[in-house]
Amino acid sequence: MLVRTARLFPLFISHHRRPFCTHSVRQTFRRSLGSAVATASRGLTSMEPLETTQDPEIPTNKPSPTPAEPSSEGMSPAQTDTTADKEKTPPAGLLPGETVFKEGKASILFPSANEVFYNPVQEFNRDLTCAVITEFARELLAQRGVKVVVPGEKERVVVSLSEETNEADVQTEEKNGAEEPAVTVTVGQKYEHGLRVLEGLAASGLRSVRFALEVPGLQSVTANDFSTKAAALIARNAQYNGVSHLLQASCRDASMLMYEMRGKKERYDVIDLDPYGSPASFLDAAVQAVTEGGLLCITCTDMAVLAGNSGETCYSKYGAVSIKAKYCHEMALRIILHSLDQRAAVYQRYIQPLLSVSVDFYIRVFVRVFTGQAKVKNSASKQALVYNCVGCGSFHLQRMGRKTSNGKHMKYSPASGPPVGPQCEHCGQRHQLGGPMWAEPIHDLAFVQKVLSAVSGNPSRFGTSKRIEGMLSMVTEELEDVPLYYTVDSLSSTIHCNTPPLLQFRSALLHAGHRVSLSHASKNAIKTDAPPSALWDIMRCWEKANPVKREKLSETSPAFKILSTEPSLEACFTVREDANPQSRKRHLTRFQENPQAFWGPKARAKTGGGISTDLQEKRKKCQNKRKNQITDSSHLKDYPCKRFKQGTCTYGDKCCFSHNLEQTNVE
Repeated sequence: MLVRTARLFPLFISHHRRPFCTHSVRQTFRRSLGSAVATASRGLTSMEPLETTQDPEIPTNKPSPTPAEPSSEGMSPAQTDTTADKEKTPPAGLLPGETVFKEGKASILFPSANEVFYNPVQEFNRDLTCAVITEFARELLAQRGVKVVVPGEKERVVVSLSEETNEADVQTEEKNGAEEPAVTVTVGQKYEHGLRVLEGLAASGLRSVRFALEVPGLQSVTANDFSTKAAALIARNAQYNGVSHLLQASCRDASMLMYEMRGKKERYDVIDLDPYGSPASFLDAAVQAVTEGGLLCITCTDMAVLAGNSGETCYSKYGAVSIKAKYCHEMALRIILHSLDQRAAVYQRYIQPLLSVSVDFYIRVFVRVFTGQAKVKNSASKQALVYNCVGCGSFHLQRMGRKTSNGKHMKYSPASGPPVGPQCEHCGQRHQLGGPMWAEPIHDLAFVQKVLSAVSGNPSRFGTSKRIEGMLSMVTEELEDVPLYYTVDSLSSTIHCNTPPLLQFRSALLHAGHRVSLSHASKNAIKTDAPPSALWDIMRCWEKANPVKREKLSETSPAFKILSTEPSLEACFTVREDANPQSRKRHLTRFQENPQAFWGPKARAKTGGGISTDLQEKRKKCQNKRKNQITDSSHLKDYPCKRFKQGTCTYGDKCCFSHNLEQTNVE
């Protein structure tokens, strides 16, 4: 089961992009890439990592620069960044039908524009990953006295931490010249004591090439994919970008590769998993193959499962039941963190989240993995069940375990509960039970602040720097110890009243003595330590100033029962200065609008091979959900008759649909 998904969908260009087809892989491979790369694929049948420098069919030198592909050697980063995003004329060394796409500092070869699709949506994901790994490398290598240099970044003070000297002594010795300066590493330079990076599902190798070109302090980057076609393409891209000394292509099953590298001296410092769909089948191997204190970068694109559309499927993959609620996007983050911690605990390991973000249709988590039997015992107390009211949306958390301090020792016991009764105390409706999920902080604010400072101080480094700055700014403003959130519009919808302005609602909570913040996962989110009773008291006060027609409310509705109770506090809606966060005052790009039509996930490959029908073509069928309904029956002739295709249509020429055989076959 671990390799079934990889066999069906072996190569994905970028993330959520249209995959390669793999029916009769070798014949299709020879037709698309030519005999030169076919020779490279035959060398991958041994399932060993591909050494690009030993393949006689792949040129050992980078093609000579052309106006469309200038060489990065001898050029400043600013000059390199000014090259065209997409080349119109193929540079020297390209095979017929190949296309070059540029992202960051990488130039990636794609066989044919008709066969693969490059989706720029995931550029934000890759930019954020490069920024996080760079700061992780900076922290890790600084402990070894190594200075990380990023082009275009201002000078940073790096202190060598050792057992014999403290910070003040090191600074004094550097000033007096008594100690040799720290080792300096830059991007594209191989450092023998640097980080070992694995991209388990590399596809075209775009992410790995960007690591080699943009992240300093690397020892090696292994770009692995189960498809021989993908591995050959990765090898060509490594040669084309001149990073073969850092990047190695591998044609292995990702899980088996990680299982084989779980020895303490063979583990990877960074493992990046970006599958098409769920990463559940790779998590067990990943938590074993990452080194002590190493970094796991996980992407989940099965947001529908994690957001409550299929709670039973979510439980089978992640060991938690998802529910449909307004906070489903943050709950999705906490479910994947729970799944990682649960798998790590089996091997006496535990996780420490650095950054967890919910972006559009996917989630991205960055966690560090440590080993420690004593701290693994805290795992149960970090997980919680969620009681969610189906009527008013109020929720309560129930911890799975409890720990109490007993002098020098810690006592662990089952938690007591439940925190709610059989019915909701506010509206009288029943509760749904979801989880378990991670109930501890999902961000390390100190680390996030470092990434934010690095990105904002060097905005030309990434194409999505403004969006990264906006999202990370919101992350630093979130309440750490408050899981999940409410939305102002859902609270208003429950009692059928006008929605209060966001600043006034936040000010009312602050006047009542509660903490409040926004959330990066939703525009109208309210994260607060106020109990649900305080929220409904504020809404009752708002309803008095903006009354609803209570005679139209059903006596069994949540709105009737909530409004039938008098508020126990007098809410003040006067806007406070601290109600408006800095990210909102500065008008940062917090929630970006869709940059183009049909933006988002692309269709995956068919099981038997071949490219799936384009989503735009699929929308023409509309599935009885047309936004522009056809009012003129003559327009129906533009659509093929399904019964005619099946041979069961008896209307003949009188049929309102088309009986054009050619058009029917195309559809």
